[in-house]
Amino acid sequence: MTFKPRQLTTLVSLYVMAKLVWVIFSGLLVKAHTSTPKKPHIVMIVADDMGYQDVGFRGSDIQTPILDRLARSGVILENHYVMPVCAPTRASLMTGRHAIRTGFWRSNLMPVEKFGLGLDETLLPEMLRRNSYSTYGVGKWHCGAHTWSHTPAKRGFDTFFGTFLGSQDYFTHRNTQADWLDLRDAYLDENGELVDKVREDLDGQYNTRLFSRKSVEIIQRHDKTRPMFLYLAYTAPHIPDGAPTEDIKKFASPSMSAERQTYAAMVSVMDEGVGEVVAALRSRGMTDNTVIVFISDNGARFSSQGSNYPLRGGKGSVLEGGVRGVAFVNSPLLQKTGYTNRNIHHVTDWYATFRDLAGDEPGKHGKIQLPIDGVNIWRSLSDGEPCRDEVLLNLRDTSKQGACSDTPESVSTYEDAGSSKKLSGIELKKGLPILAQDFFAVRQQKWKLITGSAFELRGWSSENRQEGFVGFSDDRGKTHQRSLASGTLLFDLESDVREEHNVAELHPEVVKTLLQRKNHYLKEVKFLERRQFDYDVVMEDGIFRPWVEDSTNDTISVS
Repeated sequence: MTFKPRQLTTLVSLYVMAKLVWVIFSGLLVKAHTSTPKKPHIVMIVADDMGYQDVGFRGSDIQTPILDRLARSGVILENHYVMPVCAPTRASLMTGRHAIRTGFWRSNLMPVEKFGLGLDETLLPEMLRRNSYSTYGVGKWHCGAHTWSHTPAKRGFDTFFGTFLGSQDYFTHRNTQADWLDLRDAYLDENGELVDKVREDLDGQYNTRLFSRKSVEIIQRHDKTRPMFLYLAYTAPHIPDGAPTEDIKKFASPSMSAERQTYAAMVSVMDEGVGEVVAALRSRGMTDNTVIVFISDNGARFSSQGSNYPLRGGKGSVLEGGVRGVAFVNSPLLQKTGYTNRNIHHVTDWYATFRDLAGDEPGKHGKIQLPIDGVNIWRSLSDGEPCRDEVLLNLRDTSKQGACSDTPESVSTYEDAGSSKKLSGIELKKGLPILAQDFFAVRQQKWKLITGSAFELRGWSSENRQEGFVGFSDDRGKTHQRSLASGTLLFDLESDVREEHNVAELHPEVVKTLLQRKNHYLKEVKFLERRQFDYDVVMEDGIFRPWVEDSTNDTISVS
């Protein structure tokens, strides 16, 4: 067949137009598939003091079939960093800001301490609620409760069911440090007044199951025309160790200590609860537009029989076992799933990521949005794209506080530990570990630096197993899990994830570069006055309630 010149020109033009349309259409398809989804339901699950190894997908002897299935069908986060202890991690999650900005750099939050997240902070549920989300908090708060204005229902949650403080008996729901009942439903009524209902009726019921049950009820009642944010912060497997007898019996084994069996039961019941939450989402037809994130707030503490293997150290330490937590994300909205993501991520990144998922525009709201440190990691999760090459692990400097910290003896008793001997390039010092007030820890790409004149070590061990951690001996020959130390450590985490080989002397240029980063971060550290504790606080009827007069003068209904 032959074509006339005019016909040939027409055919060429049609071909070019068709090609152009296909290119544009293909581009739209790619863009639609890889762009950040808008306003999905968000379920943020936080475990408390859970070991890095204590999930089945890391080879644990604890069965976690639900978490394993979600992790393996989602994205496992190999390098997800948090703070070494509970409250600072939660504060960073709630604000997207590092602890050096919020003031939580100093230490954990004590029950009688007059401190909490500043009221000028725009918290995660507050940010999501202004973007049409229904926001629900369940479980552990631990971000400040000395005034009512610092409690969850006043910080952006439509409803809150759980505990204000940090450590609670699993059955009596009383704080372990002060014996105050601390389990409540809290919300704002139709007049905007705060209602606080203390749940004395739930005495004897296991709180991990209570938190799971409440989460299921929330999902079942949720109005699906609005996006949902569910913050499920379990207290498991934090001390005090405790679980129903029938659940502990499931782990009866000569190869597992009695303490480890209880710990395993605590993790297992939590795993079971996550399964119930996922089933509730599925029954409501919500899973197709839901992002589920699971993290631990820090590594396991050795006294709880948790395992951070193969990482070194545990809760309270800036060694990897303290600050690299188990984490994964599961969502059908992710482009790539079923793999382990080795990019560096930080707990502050969830705020930035959820902010973009919600389509938030900070400048359009009356409340000033303070600068955040997190970065949007959605493309990192979905496509594996690099997102950050540095993360600040912690920084304390005595010039940034008004006086030395004093900790109530009733809630924290540490004995003198340490001796003047060398251990892997570190000098152990005499003194209380709580006096660890001058150190800097940062990771940049594969390098990790720990340096200072007073930082804390916990459970330093090359094997990092319960039966064989290396303790520290004092002058009386008594062994302790904790010690105060000084020195400079540099680790190559690509070749030495167990942090066994200090290579600071071999790479002085790397040490110098990382030390220069301290000056950058030091400028952002929030100055704090001396810590204030009300030692003589007595709660009426043994029930915890905020004890400092609230400047907002809001009406509070308590029952």
